[in-house]
Amino acid sequence: MKILSFKPRLIIICCLILGLIRSLNAQNATVNLWPNQIPNAKMNKDYQEIDIVKEGQLRSVSKVTVPTVSIFLPDMVKSNGTAVVICPGGGYSHLAIDKEGFKVANWLNSLGISAFVLKYRLPSDAIMEDKTIGPLQDAQEALRMVRRNAEKWHINPERIGIMGFSAGGHLASTLSTHYDDEVYDHDSTRAKPNFSILMYPVISMEETITHEGSRTNLLGDTPSKEMVVHFSNEQQVDSLTPPTFLVHATDDTGVPVENSINYYLALKNNAVSAEMHIYEKGGHGFGLGVKDTSQYWTEQCEHWLRVNLLIN
Repeated sequence: MKILSFKPRLIIICCLILGLIRSLNAQNATVNLWPNQIPNAKMNKDYQEIDIVKEGQLRSVSKVTVPTVSIFLPDMVKSNGTAVVICPGGGYSHLAIDKEGFKVANWLNSLGISAFVLKYRLPSDAIMEDKTIGPLQDAQEALRMVRRNAEKWHINPERIGIMGFSAGGHLASTLSTHYDDEVYDHDSTRAKPNFSILMYPVISMEETITHEGSRTNLLGDTPSKEMVVHFSNEQQVDSLTPPTFLVHATDDTGVPVENSINYYLALKNNAVSAEMHIYEKGGHGFGLGVKDTSQYWTEQCEHWLRVNLLIN
C-alpha cells in the first residue's frame, strides 16, 4: 500500500477544510424577525399564512403573521462585507418571495454580498392596530437586526442597503425616507440604509401615478391627504436620503414609470447621489431580467455597486 507523503496529505486536508468552510458559509437559515413580542399586532386565530409551493419551492406568501428573515451568506473567500435586505413585491397583498427574494439573494451572493430576504407583514386591519406602519416596523427592525449582527456575519455596518421590488420598492423607499420614524420601541441601533436599490418601485400614493392596489392595501379606501403625502416617498426625500439605484420599464402598465422618475428628480434636487435606468421594454415584475432590454439591469447594477465601492 502506497502511503502519501506529508505534503500531498496536507493539501488534501486543506482542501477538505476549505470546502467545509465554504459549505458552512453558503448555508441558509431563517430566523424570526421578532423573537419576542411583535409590535402593533392583534391576535386573530382565523388569520393564517398561505404559502404557495411549486416543485418543492416556496414561490409566494400571503397573510404573513410572523415576519422572518432568510439569511444568505456568500462564501467567506468571496464575502466583501456589503449586505442587502431584500423586500419582495406583491402589491402589499402577497410576497413574490422566490422571484423577488430568494433568487435575488443568490445573485447578490455571487457578487460577495450577504443577503437577507424579509418576509414582512402585509398591511391588514385583521392583525394590526395600525396597518399603515406594520411593514415599516418590520423593515426598520430587519436593518437593525443585520447591523446588530454585523460582526457575527462579517458585515461592514456602514455598507448595509435596502432593496425592494414593486410594492417592496415602496417599503424600501419608505425605509429610506422614514428610517427615523418612531414606530416601535427599539434599541439605539440605527435603521437607516446606507444605499437603496429600487426595482420598478411603487413610490407615490398620489392617485395620478400610484398603484391602486398597493395604496388601498396600505392606506385604505379613503386615506386622508396627510397620509397620502406622508407615504408618497418622492415628497419625503431630503439631503440625508441614501444614494439610490433605480430600475423601471417605460411599458410598465402596473406601476407607472413616473414613480421612479419623480423619486430620481427628488434625489437630484436634494443633491443625493442617484442613478436611474429606464428601459424601453420589460413590463412589470421582470425580477432578475429575462427578456427585452431590461435583462441587462443586473450588469449595470453590479457596475454601480463597484463604482460606489460596495463590491470589489
